[in-house]
Amino acid sequence: MPELTPTLIAELASLDTPTVCNALEVVAPERRGYGYTTQPLVCTRPALKPIVAVARTASIRAAHPSELRGAQAREASVAYYRYIDAGPKPSVVVIADLDGAQRGYGSWWGEVNSNIHKGMGCTGVITDGSVRDIPDIAAGFAMLADRIGPSHAFVHVVNFAQSVTVAGMQVCDGDLVHADQHGAVVIPWAVAHQVKAAADLIARKERVIIRAAQQPGFNMERLEMAWGESAEIH
Repeated sequence: MPELTPTLIAELASLDTPTVCNALEVVAPERRGYGYTTQPLVCTRPALKPIVAVARTASIRAAHPSELRGAQAREASVAYYRYIDAGPKPSVVVIADLDGAQRGYGSWWGEVNSNIHKGMGCTGVITDGSVRDIPDIAAGFAMLADRIGPSHAFVHVVNFAQSVTVAGMQVCDGDLVHADQHGAVVIPWAVAHQVKAAADLIARKERVIIRAAQQPGFNMERLEMAWGESAEIH
């Protein structure tokens, strides 16, 4: 796995997720139609900087108790946390809720788990399940979830380190993920260092059109002129 350097984190964190998606259309055009969330998620802290982190994946259930009991249940839980702790940093946990129509029945994410995960180098969570304890979540910990709920019910980890699909986005363990209040996207490692330059180019092109549109007397003729000027920027 390539290294997620402080420089790369800073570059990608300076962009919002829609801008990253636009840039990927340039540097990885085959990904225009997939690799990002396509279903809405609740962002509990939209003012936080974007998540730029390596994915740790897991699946949960909460509507019914786990089949494991006693020492087996304890060891399964310990194995999950060991997995989170052993992974690359910073990380983001991407968790699929397997309860189907009942997803969000119980939350894995609250005050305690957010602090545990933050302490293990995790910057946030992306889940199609629920989250809770919103005022008491660890400082700086980002959460994108299907919903907010009150209870943890019978929540338990079913598996981890496997491919998951959350809100239409397929994520594998070790993927590079960018996320903010708009949703999330997987950035292919092979093009990660090209994203910022592509985003800057797109911004320069768009700036010509936006500037023209904000001038008095803007009309179709001026729009066509702006399109032409924008196309000349390389």
